[in-house]
Amino acid sequence: MAYVQSTALEQVSYDRDAHTLLATFRDSGRTYIYDDVPEEIYDALLFSDSLGAYFNAHIRNRFAHREI
Repeated sequence: MAYVQSTALEQVSYDRDAHTLLATFRDSGRTYIYDDVPEEIYDALLFSDSLGAYFNAHIRNRFAHREI
């Protein structure tokens, strides 16, 4: 997973074959996997001005997820 500069997210990664996004949250240290995330959503996350804001607006509660 790649470390990112964000107050909300510590690490994110994307599996292009499975279309899954992994996100580790800075405050809790918990890691979640989000299913069926389009690659363009992941790319936009990485290039957003605020990863936390983008994540909340476009990923959180929009894709099935589970803690790993």
